[in-house]
Amino acid sequence: MNILITSEAAGIAGSTYSVSYLAGGLARRGHRVWVACPQDTLLWRLIEETPAQAIHVTFANKLHRKSIREIASIVREHSIEIINAQASKDRYITILAKALYKLPAKLIHTRRQMAKSLGMFGQSIFYQKGTNAIVAVSFGVKCSLQKLGISEQHIRVIYNGTPPQKYTNLSDAATSVLREKYQIGAQDMVIGCVARLKEQAQLLGALRYVDCPVHLVLVGIEETPELAAIRDQWEAPHQVHYAGSVNIQEVLHHYPLFTLKVLPSTIEGLSQSLLEAMALGVPVIATQMGGNSELIREGVNGLLFENGDEQQLAHCINQLLDTPELRESFAEAGRRTALEDFSLDRMLDQYEILFQELHQPKSG
Repeated sequence: MNILITSEAAGIAGSTYSVSYLAGGLARRGHRVWVACPQDTLLWRLIEETPAQAIHVTFANKLHRKSIREIASIVREHSIEIINAQASKDRYITILAKALYKLPAKLIHTRRQMAKSLGMFGQSIFYQKGTNAIVAVSFGVKCSLQKLGISEQHIRVIYNGTPPQKYTNLSDAATSVLREKYQIGAQDMVIGCVARLKEQAQLLGALRYVDCPVHLVLVGIEETPELAAIRDQWEAPHQVHYAGSVNIQEVLHHYPLFTLKVLPSTIEGLSQSLLEAMALGVPVIATQMGGNSELIREGVNGLLFENGDEQQLAHCINQLLDTPELRESFAEAGRRTALEDFSLDRMLDQYEILFQELHQPKSG
């Protein structure tokens, strides 16, 4: 098939990597895949490393006439059969391009985060009538879309997948450099959090109730006044390190430092950072919201806590810090979950099935 994937959200985020895995994976399976995204972005660079082809489109706003024309031109020039829009502005633009230029391609939107709003009144009708299907990356995302007026029959759940080759050939030396940077000893307990700015304040607050001294390594953010103020409120002997925004290889080399990983987030559709931790054998704790509770089976491969309940989060942390056997059990179960149940091949199979169904609907 000739497939066009679009995404205006092309910066450093788990969703950017998920889009690149989808585009590259479909292209390696023999499909002709183009990715419309802004140039000089992380997604552009990732696509250049795959058999897919990147095409520069700016997606300046939801009604950007130039982008609408460019999408229509790409579809016609490359005989595109499937359009898969991945982000907010391009979801809107692809609907308008398909309608205004009477494009024959089938249009699928992918929703990667919990849907809080679809925009103005009537937007649910706009999105449902304007697309042939909507992919939700978890049942949590699907339910959030249904609450906003999208019919159940219009939504297909396809979980994110993670490529196994991503976790090969990691460098012990690179991790050792990080260990020296943060002055983390071989026996020290380390809590990791890999995420853009989300609910890290809850994690810092929970450390007030954690007795064992720990290093907290926050990858993906810089310190904010709010986080600094929370840190100043407790006298516990913990050390907090902010790694800031780093590339994926440096992110992956952080995981061997972690005794456990915490993801405090209320918007996750299905977190790539949780998949990374589990694939690398790091026990996980996450907010019981969205796709987190589909990826984590409580007490089997991780622990869940209620949003805002810092004492419950601290209890989960203490439980893992105090119980090496539980950490080992979660690590093994987590590897199976990430590399088998949420494999990239499974994700690609399900996208191919959906695209084929729409491209060649069953007769009768």
